[in-house]
Amino acid sequence: MPKKSSTSNQPGKPVSVSAEAIWRKPLTKRQKETSESDAARQKLGDDSSIDYSSIPELSDKQLKQFKRPAKKLVAVRLDADVFEWLQGFGAGYSTRINHVLRTVMLQSR
Repeated sequence: MPKKSSTSNQPGKPVSVSAEAIWRKPLTKRQKETSESDAARQKLGDDSSIDYSSIPELSDKQLKQFKRPAKKLVAVRLDADVFEWLQGFGAGYSTRINHVLRTVMLQSR
């Protein structure tokens, strides 16, 4: 026999709140005090109240995965339209070329 749903199990009405409304909401007195004390500690460089004990240490293997691969300076000839397309996204087109090539390389493995 199926279980009857009670009123406490009924889903609530979804609440729609815009990000803009959240940002415009004024801070409470406690939020202001906390924010000001945090800002003062950051300005002084005082991080003595931070408890790092619950953060596990990373192994050498884990740390190695964050090491960037060595870079090699190369000259490459690109079609003009390809080069203009890459430059159209703004600065950092050589990094973008590397990212595109790495994506293709990883997909081919």
